[in-house]
Amino acid sequence: MWVYRLKGTAAGLDPLIPELFDRGARGLEEREGEVWAYFPAPLDLPFGGVWEELPDEDWLAAWRRDLKPVRAGPFWVRAPWHPVEGEGIPLVVEPGMAFGTGHHETTRLALAALARHLRPGEKVLDLGTGSGILAIAAAKLGGEAMGVDIDASVLPQAEENARKNGVSVRFLLGSLEEALPHGPFDLVVANLFAELHRELAPRYRQALAPGGRLLLTGILAEKAALVKEGLAEEGFSPLEEEGEGEWVLLAYGT
Repeated sequence: MWVYRLKGTAAGLDPLIPELFDRGARGLEEREGEVWAYFPAPLDLPFGGVWEELPDEDWLAAWRRDLKPVRAGPFWVRAPWHPVEGEGIPLVVEPGMAFGTGHHETTRLALAALARHLRPGEKVLDLGTGSGILAIAAAKLGGEAMGVDIDASVLPQAEENARKNGVSVRFLLGSLEEALPHGPFDLVVANLFAELHRELAPRYRQALAPGGRLLLTGILAEKAALVKEGLAEEGFSPLEEEGEGEWVLLAYGT
């Protein structure tokens, strides 16, 4: 088995995911600062990744063995095969084609921020929902959650993850544009790359109700100024900034 290692966030690499599977990827995994795509043999791929051959073993069994539960804020994130243990709010997420297992710094930052900022009964939009983990976490905190994603292939898994967690979340195919008619939202959480946050800044204001808040991550610390500039131009006020490793989360209010 071979792994194609790509630098970056799951959110930033989201447009590549369907093409990786079209070219024969057997699975994807988030690592610290990287995304690993598993293939039976190396291919000529134009995405700037690095190939590495893995030892001759059952890679899927090894991956399941090595994937550990994760603590993120008040949440205890685990896969369905992990035993029920540890304190905190349980989040059961099936790793697979959709990103969002709690192992990446940006997901952990977003989960912790949701716990700090979300008030029960508020409407929450998870933009770029992937596995649905953030929308599901919002629902577990008492929010009325919606998740949207431009990749139709991830939505069935997100819906199944919501079912396993015993919460009701509405998932929608599309982007922020398609979510706007379902707003306004009290809270928007988005794990995207910095340039996209900058581009979406005007639409974020349209998505939020008066007094609404943004929780934005997927942002490299070196690019945080770009996002702050865009939010300032739209009149948002900074609430907090949290970091882990080379990543930051920015919380802003209307």
